[in-house]
Amino acid sequence: MTEFPGAPTGPRDGRRLRVLAAMSGGVDSAVAAARAAEAGHDVTGVHLALSANPQSFRTGARGCCTIEDSRDARRAADVIGIPFYVWDLAERFREDVVEDFIAEYEAGRTPNPCLRCNEKIKFAALLDKALALGFDAVCTGHYATVVRGDNGVLELHRASDMAKDQSYVLGVLDERQLAHAMFPLGDTLTTKDEIRAEAERRGLAVAKKPDSHDICFIADGDTQGFLSRHLGTAEGDIVDEGGQKLGTHEGAYGFTIGQRKGLRIGHPAPDGKPRYVLDISPVNNTVTVGPVEALDVSALTAIKPRWCGAAPTGPGTYTAQLRAHGGETEVTAEPVGGELRVSFAEPVRGVAPGQAIVLYDGTRVVGSATIAATERSRPAARQS
Repeated sequence: MTEFPGAPTGPRDGRRLRVLAAMSGGVDSAVAAARAAEAGHDVTGVHLALSANPQSFRTGARGCCTIEDSRDARRAADVIGIPFYVWDLAERFREDVVEDFIAEYEAGRTPNPCLRCNEKIKFAALLDKALALGFDAVCTGHYATVVRGDNGVLELHRASDMAKDQSYVLGVLDERQLAHAMFPLGDTLTTKDEIRAEAERRGLAVAKKPDSHDICFIADGDTQGFLSRHLGTAEGDIVDEGGQKLGTHEGAYGFTIGQRKGLRIGHPAPDGKPRYVLDISPVNNTVTVGPVEALDVSALTAIKPRWCGAAPTGPGTYTAQLRAHGGETEVTAEPVGGELRVSFAEPVRGVAPGQAIVLYDGTRVVGSATIAATERSRPAARQS
């Protein structure tokens, strides 16, 4: 297999590409843009203005998309010596990411807004606009690699450094998008400190800028407070598996499958063991809790599969990742009628509808789908 398209060692297939570098104002995207320019590509920097109120998306090391970030990106572009623009995608971001996030929680699901942003913003809205303007590729600071397989088909693979790998949130990219994606940091076997040191050697002022954390549009990290402001409060019951009321809550959206803390049950379970959220029912605003072993999931059904290349034609054995920073687990998976049916070799816990499951064949990303329903080794009683 060969690396593709924009390795730091030279242009793809010996050609000088027109590259649009998405520059968030952070160190990773700045170094990625610098490497693409150093490799001989014709690079233009662009900062995406994703907030209608650009003062509001950063608190300390949290969040992004402020005027400060835009200025940091511009200064980095000036040092690299590339043109720079700011594109306003705030309305698209609000509709496709923020409103989707709120609606998913309201429906009792647990979404991944970073994955949705990559799908809808960076590699849909941004890429489509870039191609319309004559660019060949979009460059980002993600840690992943694109290679051409022995059969000539483009493949998305994990980053060389598993500790920084971000292929999970890129699993929604299809082959067309991969053909125009460039990840100059993906083959970097270096620590984040070394990336910062490289930025400093290049004279980039963002070298010491802290990384953004959590959800960019919830700068203070208070997801429940954010949802409460948008969805209001709606008192409901917290019940056990048999339907017995144990306490109340102010909104089922404030809970996630597998949650242990903040249940406010008020008294210990008869067996003295902690209780976890097993089920969230938005229909009757009920949260069901139970013992940890009731979280064991043996199979799931996922919808809206997106394949990084050709879709599998039958059942296969893969490894799966269920969280952005989670480990891998062995699965058998098969596309069936527009859905993905998955069985786990060993039960897993904390799997929630709305999350993404990403399938891997070794380091290669096979595809991604959104979890719609789970099958438990010991089913939790669902209240009607």
